[in-house]
Amino acid sequence: MHNIQFIRENPVEFDNQLKKRGIKGFAKTIIKIDEEKRRSQTSLQKLQEERNSISKDIGKLKSQNQDATELLKKIEKIKNDMQILKELEDIKNDELNGILRNLPNLPSDDVPIGSDEKSNVEIKKWGSPPNFDFQPKNHYEIGENLGLMNFELAAKLSGSRFVILKGALSKLERAITQYMLDKHTTQNGYTEINTPVLVKEQALYGTGQLPKFVDDLFTVGDDFWLIPTAEVTLTNIVRETIVNENLLPLRFTSNTQCFRSEAGAAGKDTKGMIRNHQFSKVELVSITKPNQSNDELERMLKSAESILQDLNIHYRIVTLSTGDMGFAANKTYDIEVWLPGENKFREISSCSNCGDFQSRRMNSRFKDAKKNKTEYLHTLNGSGLAIGRTLIAIMENYQNSDGSFNIPKVLIPYMNNISKIY
Repeated sequence: MHNIQFIRENPVEFDNQLKKRGIKGFAKTIIKIDEEKRRSQTSLQKLQEERNSISKDIGKLKSQNQDATELLKKIEKIKNDMQILKELEDIKNDELNGILRNLPNLPSDDVPIGSDEKSNVEIKKWGSPPNFDFQPKNHYEIGENLGLMNFELAAKLSGSRFVILKGALSKLERAITQYMLDKHTTQNGYTEINTPVLVKEQALYGTGQLPKFVDDLFTVGDDFWLIPTAEVTLTNIVRETIVNENLLPLRFTSNTQCFRSEAGAAGKDTKGMIRNHQFSKVELVSITKPNQSNDELERMLKSAESILQDLNIHYRIVTLSTGDMGFAANKTYDIEVWLPGENKFREISSCSNCGDFQSRRMNSRFKDAKKNKTEYLHTLNGSGLAIGRTLIAIMENYQNSDGSFNIPKVLIPYMNNISKIY
């Protein structure tokens, strides 16, 4: 949600920032509705004061056994006028929120401007792609040939965009998850949280998935929704809360199943595990003071990077352009891992600073002791990492000519010292 005071004081800047995201200016409309709402509030306040004054006069007349009929008629008229104004205020408030809740966060000044991913800017590469003396296979070819990855059976059970993993491959997925959680909790300073995967509508509204992205979500009735990411549950831990300043920053991590309808991905990545309806992800969330969030984004990025460095897998980092950035973010880094089977980089993590955009929607604040006032928190989220895509990256980067693949050294202890899957 946006700060209405900022829009009132900086309408041109607000519109210019929206235009960077390909959205027309709304400041004039927002300010007009806001002024009408505030006029209704002012009129309501004056009528309330008048009603209070007349009520006192009525009390005096009655105490003197005098007729108060005319004043009672005035009170009745004021009540009716107040009801009309209250309804008008509610209408204007709904209009205002209807616009504001569908407008994305404003981009930071250092975000590249562009309409899509073609304007993303590469800022770093780490490692080198492996050299093979054979034609590398895609992960699904490797998995199916080993008899450990089954898409056909999954489709019988659940339809397309699902997978069943078996035996050593299922164990490897679990090992990857455990390794990430251990790394983030023992070395990167995050607290592990076990959260539900079913949430109420308010939680999805708070992090910006609703109402705009309703088609990307799965609902199970009775106002329950399946989470698209643990960002939703972890960030909403501080919803409608005033956090103790001394506890900040808060850093949470969680492994959950995630569910996405992939409504906008028809025909894309239909083979393999790249874009499934259900997948596992280790999520990172930070809750900070406003002056901490930029540094926290860099810290979060390094935490996510550290996993791929430990696995010794080639990757790059790009800063997303204004046209490719998520709805709630003001700045996003994507980590893209190298997949030899596809001969291309694929996103494996997005790390975003959302500023106070989500906290305003959630009403999440802290008391600044120096300023002696309550301020909105800043929220950040990132993948640390997507489990399925990490599994894919290992299979493709560590594959052998005979169809087997090796286990990265750091994961061998988590695999009961198994060093190869064949």
